[in-house]
Amino acid sequence: MSGAVAVLPTNPVYTPVLLWKAQEKELLQYNFSFEDGMNAAVRAVVRMGIYVKAKVYFVYEGYQGMVDGGDNIVEVSWESVSSILQVGGTVIGSARCKSFRTRGGRLQAAYNLVQRGITNLCVIGGDGSLTGANLFREEWSGLLEELAQKGQIDEEAVKKYAYLNIVGMVGSIDNDFCGTDMTIGTDSALHRIIEVVDAIMTTAQSHQRTFVLEVMGRHCGYLALVSALACGADWVFIPEYPPEEGWEDSMCVKLSENRARKKRLNIIIVAEGAIDCHNKPITSEKVKDLVVQRLGFDTRVTILGHVQRGGTPSAFDRILASRMGVEAVLALLEATPATPACVVSLSGNQAVRLPLMECVQMTQEVQKAMDEGRFVEAVKLRGRSFENNLNTYKLLSHKKTDAELPMTNFNVAVLNVGAPAAGMNAAVRAAVRVGITEGHKMFAVIDGFEGFARGKIKEISWGDVGGWTGQGGSILGTKRTLPAKYLEKIADQMRTNNINALMVIGGFEAYLGLLELSAAREKYDEFCVPMVMVPATVSNNVPGSDFSIGADTALNTITDANVEHLTEKMKTSIQRGLVLRNENCNENYTTDFIYQLYSEEGKGVFDCRKNVLGHMQQGGAPSPFDRNFGTKISAKAMQWISKKLKETYRKGAGKIFANTDDSVCLLGMRRRNLVFQPVAELKTETDFVHRIPKEQWWLKLRPLMKILAKYKTSYDVSDSGQLEHVAMHSPKEAETGAI
Repeated sequence: MSGAVAVLPTNPVYTPVLLWKAQEKELLQYNFSFEDGMNAAVRAVVRMGIYVKAKVYFVYEGYQGMVDGGDNIVEVSWESVSSILQVGGTVIGSARCKSFRTRGGRLQAAYNLVQRGITNLCVIGGDGSLTGANLFREEWSGLLEELAQKGQIDEEAVKKYAYLNIVGMVGSIDNDFCGTDMTIGTDSALHRIIEVVDAIMTTAQSHQRTFVLEVMGRHCGYLALVSALACGADWVFIPEYPPEEGWEDSMCVKLSENRARKKRLNIIIVAEGAIDCHNKPITSEKVKDLVVQRLGFDTRVTILGHVQRGGTPSAFDRILASRMGVEAVLALLEATPATPACVVSLSGNQAVRLPLMECVQMTQEVQKAMDEGRFVEAVKLRGRSFENNLNTYKLLSHKKTDAELPMTNFNVAVLNVGAPAAGMNAAVRAAVRVGITEGHKMFAVIDGFEGFARGKIKEISWGDVGGWTGQGGSILGTKRTLPAKYLEKIADQMRTNNINALMVIGGFEAYLGLLELSAAREKYDEFCVPMVMVPATVSNNVPGSDFSIGADTALNTITDANVEHLTEKMKTSIQRGLVLRNENCNENYTTDFIYQLYSEEGKGVFDCRKNVLGHMQQGGAPSPFDRNFGTKISAKAMQWISKKLKETYRKGAGKIFANTDDSVCLLGMRRRNLVFQPVAELKTETDFVHRIPKEQWWLKLRPLMKILAKYKTSYDVSDSGQLEHVAMHSPKEAETGAI
């Protein structure tokens, strides 16, 4: 890579920029927005740049700083990005820049960059910022020729800095950019929204009220849709999927029915860009007035506004931005004059590189489809993940009448196994409601396999799981007990209750439990039924899945605790460090030993404190990611059960008989896809002694962490993203666990 790199975000509010230079190589990164998680991207690009022997600069105030030059471009060091990971917004500032929209402004920006040898730009932004950067790239050679004609640079500079390379990262809380499952800042915005919803739900239960919440999303309904899915909202309005004619009557009927079922609180979520099928706005005030006039319900409106941009970034955003920042630097290192401007995207759990303008074009196609009333196409253009979120919400929010439901005469049991994990209840809710929609009778097992053996089984209805998505822990109860010593009693209970399929939600014990039940099929026909496991554990140690329900909430708990701890310390002029220790990492280097070592060796230099988080990582309200992931993966698992029940039903015998390996599966995310895998096949991937998968993807993040923490190490680039092309549903073609 020769020249410089810049990073631009979408909504220009306060924008950072940074440059790097190594021999003939320079990197400029600048931000053009106010999205949480952006500082993590800034930090990653700066430190990865320095790691490859780069000279790094901040460019203050975004494109404006690039046009103005001078003191807006300041050299920075490794320490310049210290302690910014937990800071919301952006530390370098951003500004709207009308002059950059003109050729004259871009000419001045090119001059300022050439003066510093910058010919690579890393841009954090949305389609507007990224399109502007691409135009700048296309004009680059012409701008240099013009500067030479004016005598501002010589011909040698024209040749030396002849090409401009661009890599983009998408920073937008709306998640409105096609080509990536998640944009930087979206998860943090969801945290702010869900915090407000949870506060309303906990304080308003004593009153019979309806709350109308307006969230951001002028052109994209992602925040509204996922928030509605994560809190079990009664109704949601988004621009991509306007309600049908007569929606006013339908909504009021649904609210009345919910109130009649003793539901004291109704939640309606409205995206700020919500429209009806005639492209007329649907405002939060209009919805409120409708509810008050038609139903007489006590109704309040809450407009979240810029609250969604505030606060500290979530763990997901910090990790996402850090991974993308490093990937952006790698992309610039590999760029050639023939390389098109690309954007670093997230597909499932994998970083990919996509042609920038292909993503921009598809993003613009979404708006065009909405403007022309082609809403079905608009939803598809948003991507398979968005489409699946919408379908899942519709499936779980509307209870069909008995006449509308199919009757399968199948009984399905759901149980939690292992330690509690936030998001388990959301998974149970989804399983129960999808099962009922599929026509099954649903049963809840209390206290895992131990409760199963004791007959703690009860039928569970649609209304029984209302309000479960935001509840922490396990409402059904959960234990680590394995089924091996209870096989005969569990078989008796399955026969007594005519259980035709099992869904097990849990961690490593759930995985072992399914292996034991599968092995017992030779002796007990009762276990010859479809069985599926949904991974849920804060340890994230289940073979066959990159993510487990509960792990994201645990990460946020750890992050929040450390932020509070460090914030108090950073109020002094002394900078502090942070050491994180796993409870079983070493039997000799215990937490107490490390604390005593630092206390002794640091006397007169620094203070030392210790904090053991313990079981607080399991508790609390689940994060938006865990609510959404638990909901979608559980719904998908229940649909698999329905399919297997049909396949294994023997009409002659009038019973289910499933005894093949593929009838006992684990549903997990593998890189980009949610995949059903026979648990018998996962045994070869399992380290049973240490209770972990033999290969754990996140260990590849360790070198990245060391690089960003200034360790001397090497970084494996074999798994880095490769340039791909954007298709109708790519990279969201396969359903992923990304929210």
